[in-house]
Amino acid sequence: MRKKPFLPLLTGLLLSTSLNPVYALQLDGLTPEEAGLKIAAESDRRDTGFGNSTANMTMVLRNRKGEESVRQIRNKTLEVPGDGDKSMSIFDEPADVKGTVSLTYSHGLKPDDQWLYLPALKRVKRINSKNKSGPFMGSEFAFEDIGSQEIGKYAYKYISDEVYNGLDCYIVERYPQYKFSGYTRQVTWIDKAEFRAQKIDFYDRKNALLKTLKFNNYKKYLDQYWRAHTMNMVNHQTGKSTTLRWDNFQFRTDLTERDFDQSALKRIR
Repeated sequence: MRKKPFLPLLTGLLLSTSLNPVYALQLDGLTPEEAGLKIAAESDRRDTGFGNSTANMTMVLRNRKGEESVRQIRNKTLEVPGDGDKSMSIFDEPADVKGTVSLTYSHGLKPDDQWLYLPALKRVKRINSKNKSGPFMGSEFAFEDIGSQEIGKYAYKYISDEVYNGLDCYIVERYPQYKFSGYTRQVTWIDKAEFRAQKIDFYDRKNALLKTLKFNNYKKYLDQYWRAHTMNMVNHQTGKSTTLRWDNFQFRTDLTERDFDQSALKRIR
C-alpha cells in the first residue's frame, strides 16, 4: 500500500484526488481500527497515478517573537510503483542555504533513506534513522514529516466525525509503527468529500500536544489531484511556526529515476 507525500517533500498526508465527487465510505460493522485503515486507504488510493511533479515553495520560518526568515525552494517528486515516493528539495535562497539539496526515498516500515548535500562542505550527509525526529533545515517540520506517508508506517483508529472549517470530516488517529519516531500519535482531520487532510495534531513521546499542521487553499490539477497551496505548522511548546506556500505545480514532466540518484545531489544547480 502506498502513501502520501509530505513536502512533495512535505506533501504527505496532504494530497488526494477527486475520482468520486461524492463518495460514501461504508464503515458500518467495522472496528475503529478497521475503519481508520479504510479511511486512510481511500485517501491514499486517490493520490495514485500522478507520475511525477515539480513545484516551487516559499518557506517562512517564525521565531517566538514573530520574526521571520524566508527561503525559496524547488521541489521534485517521483512516484515509485511498489514503494514510497522519491522527493528532492533544492534551496535557492537565501545565500547561506543556497545550493543545499535534500533527497528522500520513502518506504513502509523500513526506514526512509535520506541525504543532505551541504555545498559549503561539498559533501553528502546521510541522515541517520535515529535522527529523523530532528528539525528539517531549522523548520518546525521534522525529517520524518517530509517523506511520503506510507500506509504501513502507521496503525490507525477511527475516532469520530466532526465539522472542521465548514467541512464534514473523519477524525482518525495514526500511531507510528517505525522505530525512532518523535511522535506517539497523530490525530488527523480528513474531509469526507475529497479525502484531503485538513488538520493534523502531533503528540510527542510523552503524549503531549507538540505541533499542529493546517492545510489551506487546495486546488485541483489534471481534473483529479488536489494540492494544498498553504501549510502552516505551529509548535505549541516553543511558540515557533513554519508556513509553506506552494505554486507553479507541474505534472508528468520529463523526470526520471536518474534525477533522484545520489550523484544528482552534487550536480543540481
